[in-house]
Amino acid sequence: MTDQDQFSPSRRGFLGLAAGAAALAAAGAAPPAQAQVATKAHIVILGSGAAGTALANRLVHRLGGARITLIDGRRQHLYQPGFSLIAAGLKPAGYSVSQTADWLPPGVELKQDYAAEIDPEAKTVTLQGGEVVPYDYLIVATGLTLDHDAIEGFSLDLVGTEGIGALYAGPDYAAKTWAAASRFTEEGGVGLFTRPATEMKCAGAPLKHTFLIDDITRKAGNRGKAEIIYASNNNSLFGVPIVSEKVRMLFGDRGIDAAYSHVLRAIEPGKKLATFDTPEGQKELGYDYIHVIPPQRAPQVVRDSGLSWADKWVDQGWVEVDQHSLRHRRYPEVFAVGDVAGVPKGKTAASVKWQVPVVEAHLVAQIAGDTADAAYNGYTSCPMITRVGRAMLVEFDYNDNLTPSFPGIIAPLEELWISWLMKEVALKATYNAMLRGKA
Repeated sequence: MTDQDQFSPSRRGFLGLAAGAAALAAAGAAPPAQAQVATKAHIVILGSGAAGTALANRLVHRLGGARITLIDGRRQHLYQPGFSLIAAGLKPAGYSVSQTADWLPPGVELKQDYAAEIDPEAKTVTLQGGEVVPYDYLIVATGLTLDHDAIEGFSLDLVGTEGIGALYAGPDYAAKTWAAASRFTEEGGVGLFTRPATEMKCAGAPLKHTFLIDDITRKAGNRGKAEIIYASNNNSLFGVPIVSEKVRMLFGDRGIDAAYSHVLRAIEPGKKLATFDTPEGQKELGYDYIHVIPPQRAPQVVRDSGLSWADKWVDQGWVEVDQHSLRHRRYPEVFAVGDVAGVPKGKTAASVKWQVPVVEAHLVAQIAGDTADAAYNGYTSCPMITRVGRAMLVEFDYNDNLTPSFPGIIAPLEELWISWLMKEVALKATYNAMLRGKA
């Protein structure tokens, strides 16, 4: 009898907990209503991802008379936490796709164009179509860009062929990744799983894909034919030491090899050969399946804007903000939220949930001529899938302290069915409520 064939009473209780959390989020458990602040300010939000959409929904209720403009050329909204499930054949590509406009309330103007220039001195954003949009306050929520060109020999056209996967590139590419990975789970060979040396969104995703493909290969009875190698960018498997040690132990239990300080530089698809930069020089490894995650950076328009840090992450261009208020350190009318914010942690959807109310509080207080003491503590959450039906709900802050949301119920470093259920059932409902500004 499998884990999902029959539920014990305790598991039924856990199922009720997760389903209840999902229902509460889906119903929109809004925070207590707060008085509106009257203003004629023009607030421009760059980016309609999780951060930009959630903030637009919250601000339209907090500000009376404000003009709120959301700028993004994308018509589709992508639920990125679903990509790992799609790339393991557990969800279809459409699971992560909705329409940007469907999430926006009346009172928010959507300009479906991309920003070509940000001028923080003139307080303007110039669109690719030529329109110049002035602002009183600017929220940079552009997300990040995937620098696939940094991997020599790689092209998105290759994903799904030649044993190549790249789930970060979008839901369709995640589905193509599964097409390549599924062949590996049946045929075996050498599987290489990579991560970049830059900051990245959801640093647990490379590990999730590794664990899932290992488990699916094992369930297919083909694990004996497969060699699985995780290429870490440094001497750790995860940025939080206690979590890294737990992953190391799981790798040991499951026969997953770790190649430390191996950063993917190039691939030769025809030869199925990958070149890595290592402390000892370049090293070549053959593969039958390779999962490519490229370097990740702020969009070029942000890097060219003068808003980026000048003394750190200089090759990545994250916006220079105070790590607690998320306000720009040189331009007080500018904030950054989500992946593009230059803070030590926080490139996950769960982080956005905690960042958005902080930006809202400081922006509304500033408009009202007041101050706020709201602070983002670096909260980051990663439902670390370790096999189909099991996950660890890892939550931590800037200081690498574990910050469990369900102490006494969900142990953060244990592989639990309930943690899997939180990812499978509750997370998307909570995410959708967040987009509406109600979670």
